[in-house]
Amino acid sequence: MLPMSATHAHPVAAVETSGPPTTANRVDTFGRTAPPNAPVVPAAQPSPNVLEQQLNAPEQALNSLKLFLMVTVLSVAPAVLLMTTSFLRISVVLGLLRQALGTQQNPSNQVIGALALFMSALIMTPTWSTVYEEAIVPYSEKEISGEHAWEVARSSLVNFMGRQIDKAGNSEDVWLFYDRLPENLRKPQAVDEPSYFAANDPNGNTTTALSYHDIPLQALLPAFMISELKTAFLIGFIIFLPFLVLDIVISSVTNAMGMMMLPPTTISLPFKIMLFVLVDGWHLIIGMLLESFG
Repeated sequence: MLPMSATHAHPVAAVETSGPPTTANRVDTFGRTAPPNAPVVPAAQPSPNVLEQQLNAPEQALNSLKLFLMVTVLSVAPAVLLMTTSFLRISVVLGLLRQALGTQQNPSNQVIGALALFMSALIMTPTWSTVYEEAIVPYSEKEISGEHAWEVARSSLVNFMGRQIDKAGNSEDVWLFYDRLPENLRKPQAVDEPSYFAANDPNGNTTTALSYHDIPLQALLPAFMISELKTAFLIGFIIFLPFLVLDIVISSVTNAMGMMMLPPTTISLPFKIMLFVLVDGWHLIIGMLLESFG
């Protein structure tokens, strides 16, 4: 009987070892045996290339391009915003005032920039209020489209720049850049607008009356900046005159006294500061700057 039981044990062992693997024999990548009832997880498929998806979907590529252009515009928006406001004229005049006084770095660039920024906010408040009420608020409430909001904001800004150019009499600067525009960007038409220029046409066409709203921004913005620089330099010249006279007087006195080795600027600096304080120079210059804007 014992030999027969031994012969029956061998086929059973052969069946267990030669049969297909069961769930108890599954081994993961780390050499660990999975439990019998563990679910079978399919292998992860390789993800497609993101760039290939963008190239195969024109709409997504266009949205990405719009986002890139928006980020680029936002990065240069502060500089463009400052250069299209009263900040340029004020900062240049305050810098020339510091040079006329001869105080080197006093007031500092931070003080001059902050003062110019706050004065610009005061001067530009009517323009920015118009932009906010007529462009930003209706657009945020979905009453107008983005293109309409841009046209309203552009119109308010152009009105401000046009008033400054007209008041300074620098309309020839507009022609300087307008004549360099391609023919398809020019709009030689007569319009009846409160802000227009008809003189100083280099071609001698005195009947041309173009509104500043007809001038593309790529020609109007540099013309406005040149006009502001001209006005700022004229104001700076007026500021320099009394201090220049004081320097000449101090230099003549020191030479007459035989004080050749003593720099005249060392003696004239306290007199300049005293003169500037006695005449209330800050009030006069800030008031002149505020009155210079139309």
